[in-house]
Amino acid sequence: MRPPAVFFLLGALLPASQILAFKSNDFKTCAQSGFCRRGRALSARALAADLSWRSPYSIDPSSVLLAPDQASFTASVKSALYPEVNFGLDLRLHEDGVVRVRMDEIGGLRKRYDEAANWALVAPPRISRDISWKVGKNAVRAVYGEKKNIEVIVEFEPVRVVLLRDGVEQIVLNDGGLLHMEHFRTKDDAEPVAIPEGEAQTTLQLNNRAWFEGEEQDAWWEESWSTWTDSKPKGPESLSLDVTFPNHLHVYGIPQHATNLSLPTTTGPDAGYTDPYRLYNSDVFEYLPSSPVSLYGSVPLMHAHNAKSTVAIFNAVGSDTWIDIGRTETGTKTHWISESGILDVFLLPGPTPADIIAQYTRLTGTAPLPAHWALGYHQCRWNYVSSDDVRSVQKRLDNEDMPVDAFWLDIEYSEGHKYFIWDKKNFPDPVEMIKDVEALERRMVVIVDPHFKRDSSYPVYKAASELDALVKPKSGSGEYEGWCWPGSSSWVDFFNPASWDMWVSFFKTKSVDGQWSWIESTENVGIWNDMNEPSVFNGPEISMPRDNVHYGGWEHRDVHNINGMLFANQTYNALMQRSDPPKRPFVLTRSFYAGSQRFGAMWTGDNVGTWEHMAIGIKMVLANGLGGFGFGGSDVGGFFGNPDPEMVVRWYAVGAFSPFFRAHAHIDAKRREPYLLDEPYKSILRDMLRLRYAMLPVWYTAFKEMSTTGIPILRPQYVVFPEDAEGFAIDDQFYVGSSGLLVKPVTTRGATSASVYLSDPQIYYDYFTSHAYPAPAKKVTHGRTVTVPAALHEIPLLIQGGSIVPTRERPRRSSALMRHDPFTLRVALSTEGSATGGVYLDDGEGYGYTNGEFVWREFGAETKKGGWGKGGELKIWSKDRATQGGSNDVAVYNPANVFAKSVSGVRVERMIVLGVGSRPALVSVNGGSTVEWEWQEGIGSGATTEGKAGVLVIRDPAVGITSDWQITVVF
Repeated sequence: MRPPAVFFLLGALLPASQILAFKSNDFKTCAQSGFCRRGRALSARALAADLSWRSPYSIDPSSVLLAPDQASFTASVKSALYPEVNFGLDLRLHEDGVVRVRMDEIGGLRKRYDEAANWALVAPPRISRDISWKVGKNAVRAVYGEKKNIEVIVEFEPVRVVLLRDGVEQIVLNDGGLLHMEHFRTKDDAEPVAIPEGEAQTTLQLNNRAWFEGEEQDAWWEESWSTWTDSKPKGPESLSLDVTFPNHLHVYGIPQHATNLSLPTTTGPDAGYTDPYRLYNSDVFEYLPSSPVSLYGSVPLMHAHNAKSTVAIFNAVGSDTWIDIGRTETGTKTHWISESGILDVFLLPGPTPADIIAQYTRLTGTAPLPAHWALGYHQCRWNYVSSDDVRSVQKRLDNEDMPVDAFWLDIEYSEGHKYFIWDKKNFPDPVEMIKDVEALERRMVVIVDPHFKRDSSYPVYKAASELDALVKPKSGSGEYEGWCWPGSSSWVDFFNPASWDMWVSFFKTKSVDGQWSWIESTENVGIWNDMNEPSVFNGPEISMPRDNVHYGGWEHRDVHNINGMLFANQTYNALMQRSDPPKRPFVLTRSFYAGSQRFGAMWTGDNVGTWEHMAIGIKMVLANGLGGFGFGGSDVGGFFGNPDPEMVVRWYAVGAFSPFFRAHAHIDAKRREPYLLDEPYKSILRDMLRLRYAMLPVWYTAFKEMSTTGIPILRPQYVVFPEDAEGFAIDDQFYVGSSGLLVKPVTTRGATSASVYLSDPQIYYDYFTSHAYPAPAKKVTHGRTVTVPAALHEIPLLIQGGSIVPTRERPRRSSALMRHDPFTLRVALSTEGSATGGVYLDDGEGYGYTNGEFVWREFGAETKKGGWGKGGELKIWSKDRATQGGSNDVAVYNPANVFAKSVSGVRVERMIVLGVGSRPALVSVNGGSTVEWEWQEGIGSGATTEGKAGVLVIRDPAVGITSDWQITVVF
């Protein structure tokens, strides 16, 4: 959220069209980055050498030391080029089959940064006690798994780590020999040996340092780029590793990038990009809609998939990292090049996408269950300029019957961009303004950035400075001074534990022990953490110099990608401690790292109001979900620009089916609140907002599933149907949780229809019209494409046969006002005449659900006694899912818990049964009283021709959402 770094110098000289645009010159390419240039050059030399190339790293067999329980082992690794340098290998197997491979320099001149995993992991992994390593002459190996079909082999010379399933290689480390850990050295070390003329090529590769590391000390001790110079006081310390997926042609993940879900290649004759993918959290405004350029977040996790297995690697490194991707005839080769850190790689064996996600989130944690209001519609812009402006926007939305749950304030709320301090000229009554919003059970969200104005009268800066809790310059003393929104600024060092209690005290709404606290706030205010890459307007690549110093003496280069995570982490912690009992915090972060999902939501940053950005935002949210961070969205309408009404309408449809749904706009953009559009656009937006609110039970249940299992809310085609190769590259449609809802947002101008791909031989129904797309008449081995109406007022939304979708259809002003509203159940019968579904409910605000205070119902439908013929029956039922074995995530659960009692009067007011091809004779409840119903003639769920489905509407069956019941339809 910012104009470019040169804004303050050039803003008065250049027109906005020239100022506000992606500037590639603000960011390095691989060729401009010394360590990436060195790593890529080694790869090129190895490729040219072909089969004669051999890695210099090997394991000393005599050094292999098994742990007493034989669940892990350590070994000494040597480089033939530097036999005097020692490296240590540590390899262990986790209880769930994950393999952790660590390698570090031992006894070197300095210590390499080895704490990245400590920040990412939610808890120390549990090591398997049922697996034993066996040491052989040439390798160490272990066989495990329920079927004893997974094998890990660690080969000695050269070092090579292989994960196999059923004898087939799944992941190979150092298969191409590109492993290289640049050891610490001094400038006085001997120069690389020159290449003798006429020497045999294989001898050069094994014995010549110049061939391996390059003939020149390329950016070893100092590196200049543009107007900046990196002092590089530790010298070269990069880490290079090739990771091969020999039998997987599709790879996904490594968010955040604006590109396809199935990642295009960066090497080879048909490469999609010429530069590697980069993980280096950066403030990239108006980013390109197709690029490997680094963006705001970095999750070094990559999935690899084929029709028989899914595997993944998590590379726990926090420094600048470049990743090349290339294809072979059968698989994928990747090359990871990081500026610093140790080798700390987790091999995730799968074998399914769901298994991979579970294995990864066991390592880094699942997203917490958010406050219910956070799933509603959020209204934002840079900036609502006053208290009265906020009140006016709220009033206009209410007058137009448009629901909303949160109003946001960008940086202009603060006095001179001193966060926490209100600009009293424009916001004279902040607490009253916040309470006016809260009176309608809505929330305010206010921005707090990590940079503080260097002003001794600013209490927040003063407290951090006195605690010595600010990032230091390369000298290691004093405070780093850079330029950001307030002008001269310093940055909180959240790696310093002293900052943590300070940050908690800032968010208290009452002053404690004389500490400064944000008393002009309330316990309900959400927080928006922006600019936390960190963004520094006058710094290299619009960020902090790499030789800055953090707590513990670590350079910024070591921790750059973790920095933003800690800011959101401590903000989340502060909001948790703001009230007693605690309320669920809402924190939105722009920058993130592996594990950031534990601390709130993310958005895709400073996008542009174009069709391309609308489309790429969907792919980015899907990719972040695979990276564990499922609570995400892109700014509706685009942050920059003035989209026309058609684009705004289509973008609201995208937002209505994003986990995080926020409209946002740049300070120079025209006001585009939804009530400002002319008809018919305004009414269409109203309907889309109401659709989002009607479906909040679906979204909240999906969030519950994600917080329990890690499975993302938006599920790509290959995740739902992992064996269908035709769906592996599809990234413009998705399923919402386990609801059976399939969405294909329209992201092109002038569309009147959409093609939707269906992997399974199952009937699908149009959510709005009940039009049925039957399963194929004959058994087929591939999917099919159907054409769905998509006029401007229509959203291509299908219900998969076999699903039951719970909604709340009463229009309300905010989500909290719906808590006692009745439910509608849409029962979409499968080709077999059955369906399942569920709904999860709790108070949406506190943590009573962790003590069993919730309702989690399971719904079902099945045909009985001959199905649809005369005398046949359809039974629809509800039972308590939380008492089912293995589905309860609390120690004690009582169906009659406090929350369940509070909503015991909530009923199901209507059921809409799709695919009922015959007229019923009778509908009864619990074998007793009959209820009112209506049947609309149409085809049944087992039909083989497309057409309007038969629909049975059961009116007010008088059954409670918390109780067991059964409805019987007799034909």
